[in-house]
Amino acid sequence: MQFKNNILETIGNTPMVKLNKTVSSVPCLVLGKIETFNPGHSTKDRMALKMVEDAILEGKIQEGGTFIECTSGNTGMGIAIAAAVKGYRCIFTTSDKQSKEKIDLLKALGAEVIVCPTNVEPDDPRSYYSVAERLSKEIPNSCWLNQYDNLSNRQAHYESTGPEIWEQTDGKITHFVVGVGTGGTISGVAKYLKEKNPDIKIWGIDTYGSVFKKYHETGVFDKNEIYPYITEGIGEDILPKNVDFSLIDHFEKVTDKDAALAARKLAREEGILLGYSAGSALAGVLQLKDELKPDDVVVILFHDHGSRYVGKLYNDDWMKERGFLEPELSLAQLVEKKKDKKFIGVDVTQSIKSTLHIMKEHDISQLPVLRNETLVGSITENKLLEHLLESPLYNGDKEIGSIMGDPFPMVSLDLSLKDLNKYISRTNPAVITSDRSGNKVIITNYDIIQAL
Repeated sequence: MQFKNNILETIGNTPMVKLNKTVSSVPCLVLGKIETFNPGHSTKDRMALKMVEDAILEGKIQEGGTFIECTSGNTGMGIAIAAAVKGYRCIFTTSDKQSKEKIDLLKALGAEVIVCPTNVEPDDPRSYYSVAERLSKEIPNSCWLNQYDNLSNRQAHYESTGPEIWEQTDGKITHFVVGVGTGGTISGVAKYLKEKNPDIKIWGIDTYGSVFKKYHETGVFDKNEIYPYITEGIGEDILPKNVDFSLIDHFEKVTDKDAALAARKLAREEGILLGYSAGSALAGVLQLKDELKPDDVVVILFHDHGSRYVGKLYNDDWMKERGFLEPELSLAQLVEKKKDKKFIGVDVTQSIKSTLHIMKEHDISQLPVLRNETLVGSITENKLLEHLLESPLYNGDKEIGSIMGDPFPMVSLDLSLKDLNKYISRTNPAVITSDRSGNKVIITNYDIIQAL
C-alpha cells in the first residue's frame, strides 16, 4: 500500500509548469513553480512546518502549548495544519486588508484569529506584529514564531525549494523571480541557487507602498515610501531579518492593478488559479522582458491559490470599484453613443425592389419588417442575396414578407453588452430596443463595433 503517515509528509516536491500564452511576448522559456500543490495551498507550508518543528526541538514550547503568529493568512494556514497534526493550539493576528476567505480558512482549522488595523506603524500597540508579541508574553506555554525574523523560514527554502528548482531545471535556470514579503522564500532559494551557480539572477517583486526596492538600491529606509496598498502577501513596512538583500540582484515594483489583471490572465489563459502575489510576479517578468535572452530559463515561484481571493481579484464588482476593470458598457450607453437613432423599417407588403432601394439609399445591411407598426420579421442583405441567387426569374414586385426571416429580438435597454452577445450572431445581426422616450432603436453589429 502507498500512503503518507500524515498530511505533513505531502509538503514539497511541487510541480514545475511551462507558461505559454501569458508570456508570449517574453523571448525565453518561463516556468512556474506551482506551490499551490502543498496541502495548505501555498509555499508557506514549507517554512511553517520548519518553524514549528524547530521551536519544539529547541524547547521553546511544551506539548499542548499555543503557537502565536502574525500572518497574512498563508503562514497561519501552514502553522495551523502542523499544529493540528502535532496537537498544539494556534492564535493568529492578521491585518484588516486580508480577504475574508483567508480568515475563515484559519478558523476552519481551529485557530483563533484577531484582526488588527493595517494603517498603523509596525511598533503601534494595535499592529498585528505588536499584538502577537504581547500575547506571547501574556499566555503561558506559548511561542511567537515571528516568521519575519525567524531564520528557520529561509532555511526551509534553502533545504527544499531551492534544491527542487535546481533539479527540475537540470541546473539550467538563469533567473529566479518571486514576490518578497518576509523574505524567506527568495533568500533561502537564492542562497542555494547561487551556491550552485553565482551567475543566476534573483529578481524580487515588490509593490508600491513597500520599502524594499529603495532600501535595496540606496540603503535608506525611507518612511515616505510607506503607504497603503491592496496587493496581499508581498511588500513590507519593516525590514525582516529573513531578507538577505545581498543575494537579490534586482527589485521590480508592480502596481496593485497590474498584479490583479495578471493573476486573472493566468487563470483565463493558462488555467492556473493563483493568488495576488502570483500576478505581481508575472507582471514583473513582463515588465523586465527586455532584460531576457532566448537561451534564458526563468522560474517564477507562485505562492498561493486563487481560492483565497474569490471575493476580491476574481470578483468583477470588487475590481470595478477600484478602477481595475472598466465598467461594462450597457445597451443604454450604446444607444446614447449611436449617432443616427432613426428607426427605419419596411412594411410586410413592400416589394423586394423597393426594399433593396431603401437599403441602398440608407447604406444599411438589415431591416426590420413590420405590419401596422408591429414587428413581424426581418430582412438582411444575405437573405436577399440568397433569394436572388436561388430564383431563376427575378420578380422585384414580390412582397418582402414572402422571403423575410424571423423578427430581430426585442431586448431591454438595461442589458449589458456582455449579455447582448447572447442575442447577436452571424445569422442574427441586430436587436431592437426602445430608448428612454419609448422610440424603437435598432442596434447592429456595426453599432457595437463603433461603440467599443
